[in-house]
Amino acid sequence: MAKRIDLTKEARLGTKSSKFGKVNANPSAKSTSTFKKYLIKLAWFAFYSWIASLVMILLFKFVPIYFTPTMASRKIDAILEGKPSKIYSNWTPYSEIDKNCALAVIASEDQLFPEHSGFDFEAMWGAMRHNMKGKRIKGASTISQQVAKNVFLWQGRSYLRKGLEAYFTFMIEIIWGKKRIIEVYLNVAETGKMTFGVEAACRRYYGHSALEVSKAEAARIAAVLPNPIRFSIENPSNYVQRRTATIQRQMRMLGGKKFLNQID
Repeated sequence: MAKRIDLTKEARLGTKSSKFGKVNANPSAKSTSTFKKYLIKLAWFAFYSWIASLVMILLFKFVPIYFTPTMASRKIDAILEGKPSKIYSNWTPYSEIDKNCALAVIASEDQLFPEHSGFDFEAMWGAMRHNMKGKRIKGASTISQQVAKNVFLWQGRSYLRKGLEAYFTFMIEIIWGKKRIIEVYLNVAETGKMTFGVEAACRRYYGHSALEVSKAEAARIAAVLPNPIRFSIENPSNYVQRRTATIQRQMRMLGGKKFLNQID
């Protein structure tokens, strides 16, 4: 008589786990699943970060920007060094700042500001070639790039920060427009030790508001912008005085205040 085979029992035995089954299991399936979960989380993080950045950009198009990461960095450094840490800053609408201030910083920092879309690629390429020769590091940031860096990012040099700077520059050019960008720049640019914006600089060093600034005073503020910690508005060096005179000539060559009609 033939022996009956219990298929049900064999099936049960076959499905039981053993140390050999565990060893023979494919580990790549688990690692692939973990990698996919990581990518999904990363994608969601990137999405929410983009939404947050968009909200900030839209908000700062309309509201005054009283404090920036650069101000925070300077204050922390001063506290750690035991130096006075008071921040001098007075947010002032563009309409209440003499146009000589805007003209001076454009003549000094970014004469193509009304024309470019946030980046001066020719100047960037020139700076890159200069730096590749091993000379003193030379920058080529536009006013838009400086605003993006000062308002949204930290100080320093890294590919990550430069990439984020490019993103924020592109976005504020589209959403803010030139007039808002120059208004923010005139209010957050570092103009002296613990001093930010042209209004604070005028009140601290000239004793009057930015609405009363002269052409020469505006040019001197612009003259120290490359290094407001080293150069002084109150006690200008020979270099600052020469640079001030050069900026005044450039202001005239641009056509004076009517040049700003391109951004108003």
